[in-house]
Amino acid sequence: MIVSSCKVSTNLHMAALSKEDQAILENAKTNFKSNQVQLRKWNKQKPKDLDARFHEAHQKEFAKKDCLSCANCCKTTSPIFRQPDIRRMAKALKMKESQLIARYLKVDEDDDYVLQTSPCFNLLDDNTCAVYDDRPLACREYPHTDRKNMYQIMDLTAQNTLICPAVAAIVDKILVVKNS
Repeated sequence: MIVSSCKVSTNLHMAALSKEDQAILENAKTNFKSNQVQLRKWNKQKPKDLDARFHEAHQKEFAKKDCLSCANCCKTTSPIFRQPDIRRMAKALKMKESQLIARYLKVDEDDDYVLQTSPCFNLLDDNTCAVYDDRPLACREYPHTDRKNMYQIMDLTAQNTLICPAVAAIVDKILVVKNS
């Protein structure tokens, strides 16, 4: 699923990231255009081993990365909220769907429900999610680096390198291996 940007400066939350994660994201920002060009090539070429390369790098990166130490995705972006997500989350929060929508969501330029503001209203002080078991599908699938047909989401993957230090590291590893 797609993650949409909210109106909040990523720099506001950079201080909460470790120095290592800050450096990874700064490097991703510096290399964004060249990485984007390569990822778009893969989108067109559809390399047969692309999924395997991403999945292997994903497994290695998340074996050592703890999302709770970062939560930059929850602090700076919004998932798309589908109707089943809204229904499930409203029930978990013991509120009407219309109340959830009015209080926390807005319709974006693609006619999708997204957060009105960041960070996410469900993000707790310890970087856990208040509705983890009932979170949107987009949150469940984020950062999308272990899905099938990765070639279909190369633009999204490029954008996610600016949000998620793990995605930036995964893309760096794949590009280094590919270019070696």
